[in-house]
Amino acid sequence: MTQNTDARHKIVIIGSGFAGIGMGIALRQAGFRDFVILEKASDFGGTWRDNRYPGCACDVPSPLYSFSFELNPSWSRLFAPQPEIWEYLRRCAAKYGLDSHVRFGCRVEAVEWDDAARLWTVRTADGGLYRARAVVSGAGALHIPSYPEVPGQDAFGGTSFHSSCWDASVDLTGKRVAVIGTGASAVQIVPAVARKAARLTVFQRTPPWLTPRSDVAIPDAMRGALRSVPGAARGLRYAIYWMLEMQAPGFAVDPRLMAPAAALARRHLERQVHDPGLRARLTPDYTIGCKRILLSSDYYPALQRPNVDLVTDSISQIVPSGVVTADGRLHEADILVYATGFRVISAADELNVTGRGGRKLSEAWAAGVEAYRGITVPGFPNFFLLLGPNTGLGHTSVVFMIESQIQHVLSCLRILSRERASTIEARTPPTREYNDALQRRLRRAVWSAGGCRSWYLDDGGVNRALWPGFSFEYWARTRRARRSDYDVNA
Repeated sequence: MTQNTDARHKIVIIGSGFAGIGMGIALRQAGFRDFVILEKASDFGGTWRDNRYPGCACDVPSPLYSFSFELNPSWSRLFAPQPEIWEYLRRCAAKYGLDSHVRFGCRVEAVEWDDAARLWTVRTADGGLYRARAVVSGAGALHIPSYPEVPGQDAFGGTSFHSSCWDASVDLTGKRVAVIGTGASAVQIVPAVARKAARLTVFQRTPPWLTPRSDVAIPDAMRGALRSVPGAARGLRYAIYWMLEMQAPGFAVDPRLMAPAAALARRHLERQVHDPGLRARLTPDYTIGCKRILLSSDYYPALQRPNVDLVTDSISQIVPSGVVTADGRLHEADILVYATGFRVISAADELNVTGRGGRKLSEAWAAGVEAYRGITVPGFPNFFLLLGPNTGLGHTSVVFMIESQIQHVLSCLRILSRERASTIEARTPPTREYNDALQRRLRRAVWSAGGCRSWYLDDGGVNRALWPGFSFEYWARTRRARRSDYDVNA
């Protein structure tokens, strides 16, 4: 059904995951009521709506992986399972009145700035057209499935799907299952599938660093105390925050500080994997932290089940009956699961953004994806990115970063309101200075100096994804927009 062909709102938010929901709530609390949330799917939740694979859960402790203004004392486990996080987000949206603002089934196809009218035009796939004074992209980066470049993917004769598009109608019991990938999704999927499949073959390109997952059920008595004792839930959140924050120097300052984490991971591997041959294949050859550190206490045991094979030979092709590796061996499979992550793309690729003077965001980013504070881009007035370039984290909750960015967006909107101006956009000199300093710090960080390749780095080896420091440092730098860093026009 086609939406209103010419709807007008002061603000358009794209996406309804943590970023979009958080932005909408913040706007309402700040007195901005004329906004709309455009969501391509049929419900709130973002990645926690889409990823429903077996074993899917958070790898950040639940008390921290939530909005600071809406603590949840009722998490069932220290690391919440996907259904609870999804329900939490839907509950937040309903509690803070976002149902009347959202338009489901609206996939954004183009975002275009009108120089004359000083308005954005947002076009959706169903023919909808929205005009707005400001646009906030909360679409995120980890939502377009990535598939390996392997010949013959379309030739597979069984059932195949990506981990983020899990087909729950497929019964894995007694089947031969192949899982390609050993990243964050795979270490959760493999133990769950291994318990059902007749045969499970796991294809590994690069072994991950794994540390124990200290997941426990939260007792009813503790949940009751978190609900009833003043300050208990907040105190637990702070304790977890500072515990995780102390890991930041190892990632961003000196990789040698990662030695204790590496020792923990090696002990974990030695205790759980006794076969020296298998242990050698599971031992990474790069500095811990260079790729995402994974948490699991049941992945290694799953690989040693009699019905599970770990294959480290490269995949040469996929054929109707299974997967062929470089040694010429055919690994037969009935079901093929791609646990191969996501295409980390820019907003330009997904949203087709055109700014001042008809310049596309893809053109502005031709030399590399960057933004001022990861939020605003020169030449794109009243356009804001949540979870934009270099705002991801390797050590703590990204929800903290989202909330910091939301406060920065609100600060910019308040400048517009206070000065009765029509546009605000980042100035080029501060943007250049900010990103040059950022990259100088990143060059010595473990993600660049750790001896690996990851999705954090672009084709030129430049880290365009992560923030190189403490999260509280980012919060301090972004909580208020500095008027001198922006061009504000009437």
